[in-house]
Amino acid sequence: MISLTLIELQKIFKKWRTYIGFIAIGVLVPIVQIALYFEGEDYLKFATQNLQNSFMFVGNLLNGYLIANIILQALFIHIPFLVVLVGGDLLAGEATGGTYRMLITRPISRFHIITSKFLAGAVYTNLLLLWLMILSLGVSILVFGTGPMIVLRDKVYIFAENDILWRFLMAYLFASVSLLSVFALSFFFSSMVENAIGPIVASMAVIIIFLIVSALPIEALKVIQPFLFINYMVGWREFMVDPVNLSKIIESVLILFLHVFGFYLITLILFKRKDILS
Repeated sequence: MISLTLIELQKIFKKWRTYIGFIAIGVLVPIVQIALYFEGEDYLKFATQNLQNSFMFVGNLLNGYLIANIILQALFIHIPFLVVLVGGDLLAGEATGGTYRMLITRPISRFHIITSKFLAGAVYTNLLLLWLMILSLGVSILVFGTGPMIVLRDKVYIFAENDILWRFLMAYLFASVSLLSVFALSFFFSSMVENAIGPIVASMAVIIIFLIVSALPIEALKVIQPFLFINYMVGWREFMVDPVNLSKIIESVLILFLHVFGFYLITLILFKRKDILS
């Protein structure tokens, strides 16, 4: 299985679309960092203007932790669109290239084919997230330094410098599960068609529809909102409050894992029953 997964990873990184996500993050993150480097003080003053009459802020608040948190909140909702570029192509790309028949004539089972492709896609997804973490957190700390982190939510949270790094590490681990659910969705769509564009567009459409339905303050829609996995993807934000709501985080992780496994299992069943004609 390891050898098959490595082969699938080689196939993934031979395609130009694989690098779109890395390039997009490599462009967007520095843009945000450069903008905050020159305008960060003004941004911080604007964000805390209602608090300045009651509190005196000391220390380096415009630090790498704050920048990383801003970037993660700004870009995380868009990263799923980069994940589906590869996930939607993993199986449909084989159909487009006419290599399905060659795959199934090899002395490996369809289970191993699906699982190796799924694992390779999961590795790609996590590499994309790791790239985001290196640029947003690592580079931001190098450029802006460290210090206490201020988080503005329903309340104002100020975390001490020694109470921040573990929160980011756990947030990125949670984000990994979130993005895997998106990848699994695109992987499922990829098994149903013979053109990679279809799964990519379908996955993006589902994400957009779920986002819109989740955001609409309509009473009738509140019945279905808890069943939309997109609502649980931003659970990483729970690590940026105090106290951390562990029960809510565990619930979100379990629901997301169920989606990942469910999409994988349905894809496996469909592929095992699939009549390969070309």
